[in-house]
Amino acid sequence: MPLSLAHIALIVRDYDEAIAWFTGVLGFTLVADEYQPEQDKRWVLVAPPGAGPGAATLLLARAASPEQEAFIGNQAGGRVFLFLKTDDFDRDYAAYRARGLRFVRPPAEHPYGKVAVFEDLYGNLWDLVELASTGCVSASASRP
Repeated sequence: MPLSLAHIALIVRDYDEAIAWFTGVLGFTLVADEYQPEQDKRWVLVAPPGAGPGAATLLLARAASPEQEAFIGNQAGGRVFLFLKTDDFDRDYAAYRARGLRFVRPPAEHPYGKVAVFEDLYGNLWDLVELASTGCVSASASRP
């Protein structure tokens, strides 16, 4: 039986600011925004532009305790947390810079492809990456 990732939870401070940032800056699509009264929370899913049916989505999960709040912006302990794959690095890098996306490491060419590191609205690190034809990201990719 094949398995795949369905959702990746990203702890956020506020649903609406996170939706605005992901849809406005990254151009993601809002897939779901449903209130769950029994838990007093929302089920908010966003997906990268062009993501097909069945593709993994981000679950924007509002921190529900001080312990969870402590992880906003640092879900991977300072390492790159998520990898946003593109088919045209230069196009998307330019578009994101024009939208004010903050890149913390400039574009670099590696055997596995072209990559630059950016921060999301909370400070989590992401790679924008166009993979080389091998499609393999080496173990040395995106070390802080």
